[in-house]
Amino acid sequence: MIENKMEELTPKEIVKELDKYIVGQKEAKKAVAIALRNRWRRQRLPKDLRDEVIPKNILMIGPTGVGKTEIARRLASLVKAPFVKVEATKFTEVGYVGRDVEAIIRELAEASYKLVKAEKMEEVKEKAKRLAEDRILDYLIPRKIKGNSTEELDSYRTAREKMRQMLREGKLNNKTVEIEVEEKSVSVVGGVIAPGLEDLESQLKDLFSNLSPKRRKRRKMTVEEALKVLENQEAEKLIDTEEVSSEAVYRAENFGIVFIDEIDKIAGKSAGSSPDVSREGVQRDLLPIVEGTTVSTKYGPIKTDHILFIAAGAFHLSKPSDLIPELQGRFPIRVELKALTKEDFVKILTQPKNALIKQYKALMATEGVNLEFTDDAINLIAEIAEEVNEKTENIGARRLHTILEKIMEDYSFEAPDYKGQTIVIDEKIVREKLENLVQNEDLSRYIL
Repeated sequence: MIENKMEELTPKEIVKELDKYIVGQKEAKKAVAIALRNRWRRQRLPKDLRDEVIPKNILMIGPTGVGKTEIARRLASLVKAPFVKVEATKFTEVGYVGRDVEAIIRELAEASYKLVKAEKMEEVKEKAKRLAEDRILDYLIPRKIKGNSTEELDSYRTAREKMRQMLREGKLNNKTVEIEVEEKSVSVVGGVIAPGLEDLESQLKDLFSNLSPKRRKRRKMTVEEALKVLENQEAEKLIDTEEVSSEAVYRAENFGIVFIDEIDKIAGKSAGSSPDVSREGVQRDLLPIVEGTTVSTKYGPIKTDHILFIAAGAFHLSKPSDLIPELQGRFPIRVELKALTKEDFVKILTQPKNALIKQYKALMATEGVNLEFTDDAINLIAEIAEEVNEKTENIGARRLHTILEKIMEDYSFEAPDYKGQTIVIDEKIVREKLENLVQNEDLSRYIL
């Protein structure tokens, strides 16, 4: 259960887990850790008080590439909470072509349903595996016993169990069988769907697929492939879809996290008849969702009162105070994320579980190449990333991807030729690859 997982994670533990993937930004991590813990605390309150406690939504302020999205995404994955990321600029005021803000909650419901379904499928996995084995054995050893001969029956059971043992040992993996599978229904909803009507399209598809009977066809495949197909079919039969839908709605309502990016782009009023439509209008459409309303989804109505909203933006050209007062009031927790320094870049390259240098080493290892980076090379890469960010647009840690790819380009291309060798990237190689680009500001704008 999600509540049990949340109980184990104290705010300090949450920050510790986030530190494994995100460098720095202590204030933001602390704010989201408290917000997540408060969700668990709320569940332990008496029902009358529980309904009164609303989430303290968070507004993250900081340049791109400093970890805003990653903090929210990792937070949700820690407790397997339903999570959806949307961009504020994709939505427009009601009555104009654009996405309807209620689609955010329908996306959250979909994410929640997939999470719960995956968990339920995992719970019945062993039983589904056994049933799938039985079906494969039915194809491999069809029962042809006439009458009630005990001898024939014992012989059949013995042969079947021997075959089951061979199946489990993988000795029959490459044997071909012909099994019956359900055919995926072909969509009867065609044509180009107008923006904002994607949910209607999805609902129509579901309606028509339920009306038409499921068609079956026979397909030839290996035993290994057939086991996977049949195991999935059996697991689908074993889970209660009504129960999954009900749990999905509960999780979305009580533990869902919505990350609204680029909220600064809809701050302030549009001047005159701007082609952007009304940015203030988009804010007013978002307001009921953030304040608390009920949205109809295909899994049931979802109340948004206790969904945690995390909004983020760089706020270069606008300020949080440019948002309409009602929306500002719905994001009481504000944290500023700092621009990344050379020291941060060094840590990002080496420390996190998914550190970039670890990724490149693993990628080259698949070609039988041992890749090493010297400390002075790592320091220089971090220094260049900081310098280019200052000279051009500050894109935060994403600059490291560009710089490393430029350094590794030739080695990646020729990797098969280096099989069994060790490649050492030192300061000299980094300078050779990047010095001209960094010195030429026009080139660095285009290439780095």
